[in-house]
Amino acid sequence: MYRTTTCGELRISDVNRTVTLAGWVQRIRKMGGMTFIDLRDRYGITQLAFNQEVNKEVFDKANALGREYVLQVTGIVAERYSKNTNMPTGDIEINVTELNVLNEAVTPPFTIEEDTDGGDDIRMKYRYLDLRRECVRKNLELRHKMAFEVRRYLDEQNFLEVETPVLVNSTPEGARDFVVPSRMNPGQFYALPQSPQTLKQLLMVAGFDRYFQIVKCFRDEDLRADRQPEFTQIDCEMSYVEQEDILNMFEGMISHLFKTIKGIDLPKLPRMTWADAMKYYGSDKPDTRFGMQFVELMDVLKGYGFSVFDNAAYIGGICAKGAAVYTRKQIDQLTDFVKRPQIGAKGLVYARVEADGSVKSSVDKFYTQEVLQQMKTAMNAEAGDLILILSGDDAMKTRKQLSELRLEMGNQLGLRDKNVYSCLWVIDFPMYEWSDEEQRLMAMHHPFTSPKPEDIPLLDTDPAVVRANAYDMVINGVEVGGGSIRIHDASLQQKIFEILGFTPEQAQQKFGFLMNAFKYGAPPHGGLAFGLDRLVSLFAGLDSIRDCIAFPKNNQGRDVMLGAPGVIDQSQLDELQLKVDVKD
Repeated sequence: MYRTTTCGELRISDVNRTVTLAGWVQRIRKMGGMTFIDLRDRYGITQLAFNQEVNKEVFDKANALGREYVLQVTGIVAERYSKNTNMPTGDIEINVTELNVLNEAVTPPFTIEEDTDGGDDIRMKYRYLDLRRECVRKNLELRHKMAFEVRRYLDEQNFLEVETPVLVNSTPEGARDFVVPSRMNPGQFYALPQSPQTLKQLLMVAGFDRYFQIVKCFRDEDLRADRQPEFTQIDCEMSYVEQEDILNMFEGMISHLFKTIKGIDLPKLPRMTWADAMKYYGSDKPDTRFGMQFVELMDVLKGYGFSVFDNAAYIGGICAKGAAVYTRKQIDQLTDFVKRPQIGAKGLVYARVEADGSVKSSVDKFYTQEVLQQMKTAMNAEAGDLILILSGDDAMKTRKQLSELRLEMGNQLGLRDKNVYSCLWVIDFPMYEWSDEEQRLMAMHHPFTSPKPEDIPLLDTDPAVVRANAYDMVINGVEVGGGSIRIHDASLQQKIFEILGFTPEQAQQKFGFLMNAFKYGAPPHGGLAFGLDRLVSLFAGLDSIRDCIAFPKNNQGRDVMLGAPGVIDQSQLDELQLKVDVKD
């Protein structure tokens, strides 16, 4: 055996025991006639002690070692003279009697420590070294634990895990597909699945009743902190259910994860309509760890000669408790923040509530103290509070700008604590959203989402106001899962395709397999998918999902370790009957 124990399990009760360990050299400390080495494996770190007077040969070998050498050592467990209370093994050390170098190592390009000196690019290039760091390894251990608990919960609820194909057909309505050429079918392409949506619906038609899969999905989208080109879903579907059944089932799953992994008992999750989420937070994934809800001020501030407000379609404000101490420089920085191109506001109006209750505003000359007091009352503001106001000629756009300002204030005031969790369901989404680029209605979720039964008659008269039987779970301002009740009636599905601009021929070409399946008796069904990467990153308190993925891509969608994507040989292109024409 290479080892009789791991580097993380020895304790004071093991003193005088002879053991064999194997692992990597974390650090070396040379102190005259004594050398100490921290030996690391997946389970922890154990200090090794080498004494020149006791065993000079082994001592000399230890002094010739370098960082990340792979060792096998045998020795006797001894009580440590200078104990380290920060380590589980800090009460003991190993007096080494035998040392075997299993593999030498060149000096790594960065330190294998929690506070490493390696930047993102170098750590991604040498990801196999980055994964040796305890903080990164713990993220993957958490991911394993979460996947295990998901499987355990769903198995107990009679779900079956079923694998679906990775090579599928390309479908419209959604992100760009990654496509794969077919050598056996020249000029034709597979697509990698954005999700197993139609396949899990077919499993419901097949009578599987309750399906799940922890599955890779692929979307050719621009990347950000919570998005990768390939990601992992906890994909679920159920038959003979309504929305309430699904919300209860998967609220139970999330509660199970919080309890078993974090030791947290979640309260009953509140529910918020999409309309209220946009009205009070300007976002369909509101961060409810803190208040600062929007207050509409049209009736209070319009009509007093301040043209910016008088000509606005929407005026809204937030009240930042205790922030009246903000300096003019800080407020100017907030103004610059909302004027950034990615936010797009034209300016920011502010008002301070003074200690005596009076209100001082950046637009004092347009408003009497009486009007400003009405605003203070509407905002539920008190002495020491700061009121921040945005306006614009598009209500939805301005609310989204105000949402960014609210989140920034939440950050600055320390209200977005990663150790606090606020979960909710957002329900009653619009069925459609207008696309200026396409000049038509687009499915807000996907074409298989069922409308609210009471809204079905509006499909013929005013489809833009139809609500979807759809729902998202939001935790701390992050959408961690979403889904819907599906359409199971072929005629209703055909009507939805028509509204989305598909001709009968196009619908048959793209989705004929599903439409045909519905003819054979499709049960009422629905489901949802959780983002496993997002859930793990939230539980771990990470800023990016990359840190809980073993081998992630960078912000350009590249794997700098593997050198992917890359060019392929001309012989491969010839086999596929493809020509590559790269534009400058």
